[in-house]
Amino acid sequence: MERRHGFHLGKQSGGKPWRLAEEAGERGCFRAVRSLGHFSQRSGVSDLKETEERKVRAQAGRAGRKGGASLGRHYIAMFEATQNVTLKPTDSWREALLDTRVMDLFFSIHRKIREDSDMAQDSLQCLAQLASMHGPVFPDESAQVSYLAHMVEGLLSTINGIEIEDSEAVGISNIISNLITMFPRSILTALPSELFTSFINCLTLLTCSFGRSAALEEVLDKDDMVYMEAYDRLLESWLTLVQDEEHFPRGCFVQPAIQVFNSYIQCHLAAPDGTRNLSVNGIASHEEEEINELQEDDRELFSDQLSSVGVLGRVAADHCIPLLTSLLEDRVNRLHGQLQRTQQHLMASSDLGSVDRKVLDDLYEDIHWLILVSGYLLADDPQGETPLIPSEVMEFSIKHSTEVDINTTLQILGSPGEKASSIPGCNRTDSVIRLLSAVLRTSEVESRATRASLTELLSPQMGKDIVWFLRRWAKTYLLVDEKLYEQISIPLSTAFGADTEGAQWIVGYLLEKVINNLSVWSSETELANDTVELLVTLVEKRERANIVVQCESWWSLAKQFASRSPPLHLLSSSVQRSLMKALVLGGFANMDSDTKQQYWAE
Repeated sequence: MERRHGFHLGKQSGGKPWRLAEEAGERGCFRAVRSLGHFSQRSGVSDLKETEERKVRAQAGRAGRKGGASLGRHYIAMFEATQNVTLKPTDSWREALLDTRVMDLFFSIHRKIREDSDMAQDSLQCLAQLASMHGPVFPDESAQVSYLAHMVEGLLSTINGIEIEDSEAVGISNIISNLITMFPRSILTALPSELFTSFINCLTLLTCSFGRSAALEEVLDKDDMVYMEAYDRLLESWLTLVQDEEHFPRGCFVQPAIQVFNSYIQCHLAAPDGTRNLSVNGIASHEEEEINELQEDDRELFSDQLSSVGVLGRVAADHCIPLLTSLLEDRVNRLHGQLQRTQQHLMASSDLGSVDRKVLDDLYEDIHWLILVSGYLLADDPQGETPLIPSEVMEFSIKHSTEVDINTTLQILGSPGEKASSIPGCNRTDSVIRLLSAVLRTSEVESRATRASLTELLSPQMGKDIVWFLRRWAKTYLLVDEKLYEQISIPLSTAFGADTEGAQWIVGYLLEKVINNLSVWSSETELANDTVELLVTLVEKRERANIVVQCESWWSLAKQFASRSPPLHLLSSSVQRSLMKALVLGGFANMDSDTKQQYWAE
């Protein structure tokens, strides 16, 4: 057995007895396969269930006992224990397993029994094993290409034109995942181009379909989330493909990435633009409050999905970054208008209970997902490494830099209180900076609502999303170090580089956001903690801290904390510890000796 969960059909030590046992195992197995072949020519499921099932299991069991190491009890137990075990037969199995009739037989069996959920899962597990086959059973690359091509053809002919059953989703996703994971890139790219294109198109359609079904499972609050599991597996497969995209024809993943990205966004937006929480067969989703109390934060719960979708968004940056910007600007403008109308309503009737929150809640949920996807698209969060602007994002900004008016871009960035569309020349702005500006606009609408005493109408979750995004963004983009990149975007370096007015302005803005949040949201522990983590990010690097300590608001925050003045003394002990950490880090910034002495004294 392989240490990496390989289902190794072979001997573990030399000698004739092992070979005889192996041959006995093969004879027993092929008696079982012949039985399966007879069954595959029949039309119904019940025949196998009542007659053949016992015969096949008995023969396979005898094969296992006779086959010694080949199919021993240990291997069978392991085979049953996991769906992800891989198949690594020795070269003695070559003639049998490379015979296309064996694979055809398993596909044929599945087509006949697929409506029986238990048996369908077993047959798909067998196919997933065949899809994972690797090792000395293949004499050369040509054999691998032929085997993979036949496997892909069998898969496409099996699932094209059918409505996939719930019980098939995970199994099909495992087959695809194994094909993409186990076969080298050189083998995948050696497939006939038409077949490779058909495979990618099938993967695209399945991903979108499973994504919609996974969203429906959430609406119905199902216990068995088979489509969610299958969707996760397919997104992981996409991640594997696009991370190796230099091995594939240039641009071959752009259109599929657009389709998968659009589908993900649509599933997470409310109607009419999206399909989130639409009632199905008269069954509506559970109350948001009830759900939110039961599960962890979406950015943790769906981090793998968001990572994959973010990477796909980079592959199709020309489409996805402007799309996110447009959707977020639209939702924030609608939120601003709705809060204004609600404020007017409250002036006539001060009863908060009379406010219809449905529109607000839908907007908050839309903004929540748009900010999460934007954060994962624009930046990674590599633990312990220097975060870099993703190469696709940098290339996208550079490619369009000749169309960009820097002054207009900086004006939109520095005017979060204004609609971007109201600023002349707004269409000639850098799209990466414009997406950040949309998040800053969201932040500004939130801050103005708190100043207008509308805090009770706001969503703490949106507040968390904003500071989470700003922290993730600041680690990567703020004071961007040109030496770390082979080529740099002029708009990005002009707006956020060292010694730029843009960098100084945004540090000041983020600091004001931190102080405002700690004043307004001191009772919301998670939001307060995320806010202080943003502050830590601003001062944990000396270059950023040097700008922070030049802001008057930093000194007033330090004095307020030292004197235990409200509302800082109301913060939880864990948040106060993080705040103390930030204030200590800030003390190591570049200051003249008198100023530094004064800082530590206070």
